[in-house]
Amino acid sequence: MEIRIVKYKSEDYKKAIVLRNKILREPLGIKMTEEFLAQDEQDVHFGIFEGDKILVSLTYRIISETTIKMRQVATDDHLQGQGLGKKLVLFSEKYMKEKGYSHIILNARNSAIYFYNKLSYTTFGEEFEEVGLPHMQMEKYI
Repeated sequence: MEIRIVKYKSEDYKKAIVLRNKILREPLGIKMTEEFLAQDEQDVHFGIFEGDKILVSLTYRIISETTIKMRQVATDDHLQGQGLGKKLVLFSEKYMKEKGYSHIILNARNSAIYFYNKLSYTTFGEEFEEVGLPHMQMEKYI
């Protein structure tokens, strides 16, 4: 397995889009639109690959000189619970810290809060609905 930075519109990026769609959008009946994907151009994308196959992906949106927003974290169904998501989050945090970022925020589905708590993220604010599911905002200083 190899962790890679995924360049926007590359073959790896296209594979990440398929995974994100399969795991995060299709189960909710939400389509990936060109407008939605165009927002990815300025983001930083990561993936864990086994050969040419993507196993896990995540994206960061730059919010300010110090703050980034983790989004679109997706692990292939049959690999969930094996520590790959954790591995990619930790790798990406280290990379982004080296780039000068110190604060990560994210919107976690309630079903993912425990995962992020184990990685030292804390909740803040009130529960809200996004894509039809309850979410909480979370953060971590790195």
